[in-house]
Amino acid sequence: MPAYLLLIVAVLSRLMPHPDWLNFTAVGGALLYFGARRSWREMLAPLAALMATDYCLTVFTYHYTFRWQNYVITWGWYVAAMVLGQILLRSRTTFVRVASGALLGPTSFFVVSNYAVWIAGGMYPRTLGGLGVCYAAAVPFYRNDLLSTAVVAGLAFGVPVLLRRLNGAQAQAALAAK
Repeated sequence: MPAYLLLIVAVLSRLMPHPDWLNFTAVGGALLYFGARRSWREMLAPLAALMATDYCLTVFTYHYTFRWQNYVITWGWYVAAMVLGQILLRSRTTFVRVASGALLGPTSFFVVSNYAVWIAGGMYPRTLGGLGVCYAAAVPFYRNDLLSTAVVAGLAFGVPVLLRRLNGAQAQAALAAK
């Protein structure tokens, strides 16, 4: 159930109006968590929800024509982020593993999506300098994605651990009081 609630938060964090400089979404952390906590079959739900969100944002918010080909890299990354959660966090969840996921998720999206923007042409010259400019222009988005993924993944994986420890401490205190 928490994975689906986090998915709803991820969708809403993209749909709710926010200033351009904020760009704080729960997508990366939610996908890591979903991958770690749900089965392969269940990964279609977040993929479908985020694909529908991409469509709605493109058509209704930004008023562009929707071309599914423009989203293949992004949709592939959604799946890859869930697979990263499966591989890295399903069997054992530690601070180092969550931090690694929170770093690898946004970094992989930054590298792959900006390379795709550059190679598609149109916005940046297809030179090494153009590639550098493309990556440099995306650094503020990367920073915010890194921060939002770290916060969301930290809360999603950390709060249950904290609650278990608090409950354990309370149980031990109750036993010691007897």
